Amino acid sequence: METIKLNEKQQKSRRGRNIALGVVLGALVVIFYIVTLIKIGHVG
Repeated sequence: METIKLNEKQQKSRRGRNIALGVVLGALVVIFYIVTLIKIGHVG
């Protein structure tokens, strides 16, 4: 089995993308949570 070796620049780039993706996913979770709370609040 071959493994791909990433240089330092590629590792930093990948880490930056992973962090950005995590932030975006976290923001979506918060948005959906807030929208759900608003919808539930208006029902009652």
